[in-house]
Amino acid sequence: MSQIRVGVGYDVHAFAEGRRLVLGGVEIPSDRGLLGHSDADVLVHALMDAILGAMRAGDIGQHFPDTDPEYEGCCSIDLLERVGGLMREAGWRLADADTVLVLESPRVSPYREAMRSEMARALGVEVDHVGVKATTTEGLGAIGRGLGVAAQAVVILERD
Repeated sequence: MSQIRVGVGYDVHAFAEGRRLVLGGVEIPSDRGLLGHSDADVLVHALMDAILGAMRAGDIGQHFPDTDPEYEGCCSIDLLERVGGLMREAGWRLADADTVLVLESPRVSPYREAMRSEMARALGVEVDHVGVKATTTEGLGAIGRGLGVAAQAVVILERD
């Protein structure tokens, strides 16, 4: 009988002028990006935290602290590859991941499949193991006012 674990991840970053907007490992055309120590890819950060949580291996802040200059400006999809390696080394495999972006703009639906493909590639799984959705807050709160982007992820890990 296989062992199954569930993990949940969440991240939020504010918009900032003069930065690239990277979501799910894909650069999205935008006049502003997200503020953070790395490329601030909230979707990948939420997914990494969900995987690490399911493994009971802490969070991305423990593994890739924003106080470490090594990670300044780094590509989050590269860190996701490292988390995938940790997952496999610990004897886990990703059975499923579902993610959601919360933002008012820009529209990300044209990039959804590229995001799924990029995150699946980084984790070494088939694309049908990774879901990506997007929603708005209907103008409510800081995200509704266009001040930033949030993301949530849930994963199921399985060990045989």
